[in-house]
Amino acid sequence: MHFSQERELVPPLSLPKTSNVRSKRYFRHGYLVPSMASHFSGVLQLTDLDDFIAPSQECIKPIKVEKKSGKSAAKIKIEEDGSYFQVEQDGGVQKLEKAKITLNDCLACSGCITSAESVLITQQSHEELYRVLNQNKIAATSLQKMVVVSVSPQSRASLAAQYSLSIADATRKLNTFFKTLGVHYIFDTTFARNFSLLESQQEFVNRFQRQKEDPSSLPMLASACPGWICYAEKTHGTFIIPYISTTKSPQQIIGSLVKDFFAKQKKVTPDQIYHVTVMPCYDKKLEASREDFFSKEYQVRDVDCVITSGEVLRMLEKEGVSLSDLNPLPFDSMFDSVPADCDLSHSGGGSGGYLEHIFRHAAKELFGMEVKEIAYKILKNKDFQEVVLEKDGAVLLRFAKAYGFRNIQNLMQKMKRGKSPYHYVEVMACPSGCLNGGGQLKAEGETGKDLLDRVEELYNAMKTEIPEQNSSVGELYQWWLDGPDSENVQKYLHTQYHAVEKMSTGLNIKW
Repeated sequence: MHFSQERELVPPLSLPKTSNVRSKRYFRHGYLVPSMASHFSGVLQLTDLDDFIAPSQECIKPIKVEKKSGKSAAKIKIEEDGSYFQVEQDGGVQKLEKAKITLNDCLACSGCITSAESVLITQQSHEELYRVLNQNKIAATSLQKMVVVSVSPQSRASLAAQYSLSIADATRKLNTFFKTLGVHYIFDTTFARNFSLLESQQEFVNRFQRQKEDPSSLPMLASACPGWICYAEKTHGTFIIPYISTTKSPQQIIGSLVKDFFAKQKKVTPDQIYHVTVMPCYDKKLEASREDFFSKEYQVRDVDCVITSGEVLRMLEKEGVSLSDLNPLPFDSMFDSVPADCDLSHSGGGSGGYLEHIFRHAAKELFGMEVKEIAYKILKNKDFQEVVLEKDGAVLLRFAKAYGFRNIQNLMQKMKRGKSPYHYVEVMACPSGCLNGGGQLKAEGETGKDLLDRVEELYNAMKTEIPEQNSSVGELYQWWLDGPDSENVQKYLHTQYHAVEKMSTGLNIKW
């Protein structure tokens, strides 16, 4: 399945009485859409909490249909090549126009992101990266783009498992592969995650201290998962947005770093850089396409293109290359004097470790308590766990992890009833978190659980660092951001969210 495919989407001029949402083709916003399994996270296949999760109902951008008076209902004919024709009662046949959908369309409507084949995602695929690289080969030097690729640690773990390599070896060999294609610089998004963790820590402390004056300050909900963010904006809107952390995800912080700090270091403008990220889930394509991360001055996005771990594998296969056979090269560093460490991560699990870092920081900052070991208590399932800080029998902090739609739904219901006991929740759309993202490599010859176990083992084997102890991060707070409390911190490390008004359509019917 490729994102470049277009589907013909047409209005159901006569809806059969026997149709229902479980049929092979679904009607959505008055249009007929083919059913396909979605690459996006489960929460993005939903509109309301009682919608079916799978097969999903599809969401499309409506196209204008001219209605002529006096015409009775027509029928839709679907040819073998997938073309749609409107057949009038008098026998007349008219080919129906395609409705193209971009990511911006998806983010602007009140429905849900659905299957990759139904949604034409422009400028968000490995084919687009190839296009830019090929254009660089024939363009004049002044017109060539500086191509930068930033790779997530989750994607590197997935590729390492595929080729039975350590993450460090897979990382260095992946660098060689991209450099061979014509990429100029390769960065690790782990460096950007330092900023995301530090800002999240401080934001939580600030919210905790003002909770009496501002009831919507807690619980603070994690903001690194775009699938969760998109779902929250569309489904819960103004109720939930005040609770969501304003800190950008590592992807968007590396976007700011590349298009601002790194661009200035290289004496180029943001529009002269083509920035690609390699991510474990398709939802990151949606995040990169948000208008909040678009420069009106230079007419470019902080992240121009997002490709998944699976798309990197397809690129390797297209080039006839095995990652295992390549010679290693180190990742690049934004600081010439500081070599990049490609075997470095953060403690706290495969989704970034937000809960653990914020928990330890808050315990020390708010209560003067050092937390060395964190004990998780599994609640309804392994994807819903909590951590408690107690003193003299009193609960000081109660944090939780809520992964996957079912747990997110339960959390939302508790919050709406005022029954949530948590101060912070690490929310992720995918069950088991980012290491199990929809863009990761799929199991072949083994169960999905066995593959995920291997990926987790590789990821957890990486060395961990403490963000506060990274000297390069501290220097950037001064050089690039003008201090930790500056306007630039808000500009480059924080964002905002937008409630999406629901449309009144037949989709709201409870079947």
